[in-house]
Amino acid sequence: MSHPSPTILALDFDGVICDGLIEYFQTTKRTYQKIWQADENIVSDELEPIFHRLRPVIETGWEMPILLRALILGVAEEKILQNWLTVANQIVESERLDKKEISKQLDTVRDEWIASDLESWLALHRFYPGVIPRIRQILTSSTKVYIVTTKEGRFVKQLLQQQKIELPENTIFGKEDKRPKYETLRKLLEIQAQTPENLWFIEDRLEALELVRQQADLQAVKLYLADWGYNTQQTRDSLRDRQDIKLLSLERFEQDFANWA
Repeated sequence: MSHPSPTILALDFDGVICDGLIEYFQTTKRTYQKIWQADENIVSDELEPIFHRLRPVIETGWEMPILLRALILGVAEEKILQNWLTVANQIVESERLDKKEISKQLDTVRDEWIASDLESWLALHRFYPGVIPRIRQILTSSTKVYIVTTKEGRFVKQLLQQQKIELPENTIFGKEDKRPKYETLRKLLEIQAQTPENLWFIEDRLEALELVRQQADLQAVKLYLADWGYNTQQTRDSLRDRQDIKLLSLERFEQDFANWA
């Protein structure tokens, strides 16, 4: 049976709703200086476009300062693209770093920045064209909107409030939720007492969508890769002939659900 619209729409945040590439680099730069006691001049802004290009390899926050470390150590872009987790883990192990501590430092830098100068922090974020108006439109419909992200929920809330979007309580599932995204999707189905075919999920990381697709009980969930997000052309091309995960353009996202097929 074809469902013209979802009962539940789950959206990733970074790379689907919000483009935070500028903030990522600036927050990562500040965090790097703390972890490695580095002089400000060591982290050149010339690394920013390279950091942006490599953003698709990042899954969670602790990896961002490690990515910057890899670039400063001279690791080649191609090696990072092909074997990122191996590169990242080698740096963590060889320098005796703690992933949880790195993540904590990153969040602390953000919290301090927000507390001291909220406006400058918010100004580093861009929202993809048409996404916020479309979300506002969906919020007036019968479809329930949830945010499922690896970003801290409090940061997501701050950014949405800037756009005058106040989501109901318990609809933002961030890093603090401490569960894989497919587990969160199961929770949403339970909360709303819905069957999987009524849930649509938009994400910009193919790996996250593949993990959902591997769950036997979630086979009917409709999965979409946001082609405007943090993914590569190679990844987008790999979906051209697939039916189980659809490539979604920003233009189609702005249209009625019936046009997403």
